[in-house]
Amino acid sequence: MPRPLGEGRVIRRLSGTPLLIAAAAIVPAGFLGWLLWDVSGDSGGDGKHATAAAVSSPPASSPSSAAPRSASPSPERSSEQPSPTPRSDDGAPHPDGPLKGKVVVIDPGHNIHNSEHTAEIDRSVDIGTGRKECDTTGTSTDAGYAEATFSLDVAHRIRGMLEKQGATVRLTHDGDRPYGPCVDERARIGNEAHADAAVSVHADGAAVGDRGFHVILPAAVKGGAADTGPIVGPSKELGARVAGNFLRATGSAPSNYIGGGTGLDTRSDLGGLNLSRIPKVFIECGNMRDPQDAALLTDEGWREKAAQGIADGIADFLRK
Repeated sequence: MPRPLGEGRVIRRLSGTPLLIAAAAIVPAGFLGWLLWDVSGDSGGDGKHATAAAVSSPPASSPSSAAPRSASPSPERSSEQPSPTPRSDDGAPHPDGPLKGKVVVIDPGHNIHNSEHTAEIDRSVDIGTGRKECDTTGTSTDAGYAEATFSLDVAHRIRGMLEKQGATVRLTHDGDRPYGPCVDERARIGNEAHADAAVSVHADGAAVGDRGFHVILPAAVKGGAADTGPIVGPSKELGARVAGNFLRATGSAPSNYIGGGTGLDTRSDLGGLNLSRIPKVFIECGNMRDPQDAALLTDEGWREKAAQGIADGIADFLRK
């Protein structure tokens, strides 16, 4: 099924030569091997110059039961509301945590209310190298579980995990806006917070059989308000650490349809990355249009693991 090419939707292309990171912990039992990437190379450039090592990718894990499928899928709309995840403690950073003083922005992809404001989200905004729609509705599973619901749920979980370690965490939205924010504002929120890192949480909408996660890194772009030169290197390191920890925590394999098996892709067409002045990456946690990936994405236990992997990757980056 065709996928919208808005922020967080992935054009099916390879990013060139793969980038490699080292998974930071023991790979779950039963894996055929682990994913190795090297982040010790040159931190400049567009993230496409590193050399791939052989990878034996593990099969994606599955929960005990698959998510139901509907006979008439509605991939771009869902009225389901996100279920808020309780904040850690009183919602304030732990005063003595190892991430004390660090600021993190978590950007939940899309907004469950976007479908009610199509004119507003369809208007174009400046992303430096051109113009793009303010936001998109995102995708959903065949059964109607929306990407916006998924991304906000995972964002809540990440926030709680990082706050317990002392970080100050800000969300770009909390399901409390009529639509958006637009992609340029999502970048601006991180910039104005002077965040140490930002991660945008998504799930993809590719063809059945396309499975696995991938992390999107900013390309080196300059034009208008966009200048990613200073953040390409640190964003590459952030993305590598998020990908390695996500693999370890979830047992999900890197994408089999983008990134050449590395779980990493580099793009120059996302306003949320182009306009960022802080290290930032996107993560597509799986493919909502594939029934096996959909079974993972709709499983609460798996979403907790996904959040843990992302939070661990961010914490690793901040403690470097």
